[in-house]
Amino acid sequence: MVAPVLPGWLLVLLALAATALAVVAARRLQGTSARQRWLLGGLRALALLLVLGCLLRPAIVVSRAVAQRNVLAIALDDSRSMRIADVDGARRVDAAARTFADSAALVRQLGERFALRFFRFSATATPMPLAATLGATGTRTDLAAALEAVRQELADVPLAGVVVVTDGADNSSADLEPPLLGFRARRVPIYTVGVGIERFTRDVAVERVALPSSVLDGGAAVADVTLGMRGLDGETVMLSVEADGRVVHQEQVTLRGGRETMAVPLRIPPLTTGTHLILVRASPLDRETITENNEAHGVLRVRPGREKVLYLEGEPRPEFGFVRRAVADDSALQLVGVLRSAPGKYLRLGVDDSLELATGFPTRRADLFAYRAIILGNIEAAYFSGDQLRMLGEFVSRRGGGLLMLGGRATLAEGGFAGTPVDEALPLALSGARETATGEPFLEVAVRPTPAGLAQPMLQLADTRAANVARWDSLPMLSSVNRLGALRPGATMLLSGQPAGGAPARPVFATQRYGRGKSGVFAVQDSWLWKMNPTAPLEDATHAVFWRQMLRWLLDEVPERVDLVIAPARVGPGEPVTLTVRVADADYLDVDDANAVVTVTPPAGEPFDVTLERLPREPGTDEGGFTPTLAGRYDLAARAQRFADTTFAPVTTMLADTLGVDMERAELRTPLLERIAAETGGQYYPLADAAKLVEDVQLTTSGITVRDARDLWDAPIVFFALLALLGAEWGLRRRWGLS
Repeated sequence: MVAPVLPGWLLVLLALAATALAVVAARRLQGTSARQRWLLGGLRALALLLVLGCLLRPAIVVSRAVAQRNVLAIALDDSRSMRIADVDGARRVDAAARTFADSAALVRQLGERFALRFFRFSATATPMPLAATLGATGTRTDLAAALEAVRQELADVPLAGVVVVTDGADNSSADLEPPLLGFRARRVPIYTVGVGIERFTRDVAVERVALPSSVLDGGAAVADVTLGMRGLDGETVMLSVEADGRVVHQEQVTLRGGRETMAVPLRIPPLTTGTHLILVRASPLDRETITENNEAHGVLRVRPGREKVLYLEGEPRPEFGFVRRAVADDSALQLVGVLRSAPGKYLRLGVDDSLELATGFPTRRADLFAYRAIILGNIEAAYFSGDQLRMLGEFVSRRGGGLLMLGGRATLAEGGFAGTPVDEALPLALSGARETATGEPFLEVAVRPTPAGLAQPMLQLADTRAANVARWDSLPMLSSVNRLGALRPGATMLLSGQPAGGAPARPVFATQRYGRGKSGVFAVQDSWLWKMNPTAPLEDATHAVFWRQMLRWLLDEVPERVDLVIAPARVGPGEPVTLTVRVADADYLDVDDANAVVTVTPPAGEPFDVTLERLPREPGTDEGGFTPTLAGRYDLAARAQRFADTTFAPVTTMLADTLGVDMERAELRTPLLERIAAETGGQYYPLADAAKLVEDVQLTTSGITVRDARDLWDAPIVFFALLALLGAEWGLRRRWGLS
């Protein structure tokens, strides 16, 4: 706009003066009516105001979006799930590529209106040249990260919309709301295009293989396998476990209908010390929709060493001796037994020297925390001081050790532990669990695994699920089981006890995570009856197997003073990994003055160090990360230096897996894609209807908008309007005979 000829305030005064003069001149006309005077005065005033208005030099501003200068982003899913051939017999990636190829009619028509920017995405999104091809190699789909990457990449360009072409098989835990909120704030709609079918008619998938982080040398492990099922009921599938390419276990499993997942524990026999690549494979079924999801990898580390467990008994009883004999031949376990034979007198077995536990239970944190697990037998709470009871609770919560309490007449609620720090750490509440004086505190029960227990490694007594159930069914009843209170939130019941006569089952064995560690209650005092079972053959090792596995479970995943956590547990090449290192002193108190470093040894090439940064809100915790570039095994060694001391963590192994998790639940997720579109003002389309994008995607104010300023003061219409006003006044004067 051009500046006015005169100041605005002066023009307003002139306008008022001109209007007044026009009205006064009209009133002085002789021989006219009032109506004629007002009409002539009004015409004269309008003419004068029009002239004065032109001195303001007015202009009109017109805004319009500019075609081909507004960006439309097209993001194409490049993850492994796009390899599935369920789009009229073609692979998803091929069908999507045909529809959105640079020569396709849809792309040409969109290109006439928008500047197109292409992206490929899986775990994140990266710009893609127009002529590039999709390989569908991504091992993970993270829609939140991909959308956020597109938003940031195009933060400074006029973005009119985003087209996301995907099956929606998101397998991340990220929240979609932050990136969607960012697009809503910019008023940028997201148009989603779904590729694939919504439900497989026949499919079995190995969705998850959970392995312990490590097992002790000489011990068997259990792979906790989760199977996904679609359209299957009563059919059998052969599951095989391979260790470093060698089949070590096979088991035929009957698939149960009426559910979409099924947990199957697969026993892995003892392996040599070191790190082993584990693969679980399900045999293909007839007419199975896809077979790409029939296998999954994991890593199992077999650690050497002899790890210490403290077992404290308050009185001589058979359980103490039988448990010690059950694990005596296990070279990886050092069971340190302390038996109170009389007040202030102890029988110590398995100690390293004459001073160890000479006065009974440890009174110092450093002495107690030197053990990795603790078993409390028939011993009352009054034996411990208040400090020792607090140390027991902290042994689990802060040290991260394993605590197991056994049943007996003077333990658990009967031993006065209700309301103590030990009670707080247990998976079953003790408050109110003790029987009245006239009640019977114990029951005779048949101990059997719960459905959750059948999947637990420590309760696997045979090589197959069917044989394991049969073994448990053959065990004799146990005569002494404490009565327990309610299961705590987050705890899991693994063994129940069925009394004779059809009475309700009672809890026998439950576990839970508590802080950094874990705890369990095994509410029996005579598991030795399994060993003395007269109907069992002499070579039966059920009791020994049970207790060896129980102690190994207590010892598994007990953290070191320098503890390394890798997340996510399963990645593919090119996907970032977060490393978290927690450092503690000899009392397992967090320290903030240690320098932590992680050395990464890749499958090929030289080792390198990862720099970590302190997390200000988490004491003793440093965090960093790296991105594996090659498929294969990565060894990670953490160390922390504090003053002159350097503490090392055991080597941890991770796998950059080319199979990835992307084939898990790889069906088209229409509701998710509809939500993304609806929350941003976009639209959802099946791939077959993608051509509708041409009609529906509109130029918006989010793109480039051109503002045209058109002057009105020198427009022809203004000149003609002035002539019309003056001509009308002259004509009326002539008609009415006025000069």
